[in-house]
Amino acid sequence: MAYWLFKEEPDHYSYNDLERDGSTLWTGVANPVARKNLRNVRKGDHILYYHTGKEKAVVGEMVALEDAEPDPKGGDTKAVAVRVTAKKRWERPVTLAEIKRDPQLASWELVRLPRLSVMPASKEQWQRVEEVSRQK
Repeated sequence: MAYWLFKEEPDHYSYNDLERDGSTLWTGVANPVARKNLRNVRKGDHILYYHTGKEKAVVGEMVALEDAEPDPKGGDTKAVAVRVTAKKRWERPVTLAEIKRDPQLASWELVRLPRLSVMPASKEQWQRVEEVSRQK
């Protein structure tokens, strides 16, 4: 099992939308590095859901329901998609500012490559972000 972080603009598709829908096909990733990352997602992988825009925070968890596959919408032969489902909304989102201040998270791609929409997270990074979410 691997760990990931997926970013989305909440005005486009929020964690609320995912909870309402039950699952969704994660598509629309155009950046070549983000696509490469998305292509490596496998069924059962855990995914942090990050709201971009004004929020800039990890707000919940998802799980990949299937391995990555070619985007069924066609058109772009390099496009990939992954079906995901909501696992858990976090009681307290973890902001990007908190992540940047944390020495254990400072080297994460989320900090170094802020425009990347799909990125790996190590088990240690995942656990640290969870710890921060439980702090008041």
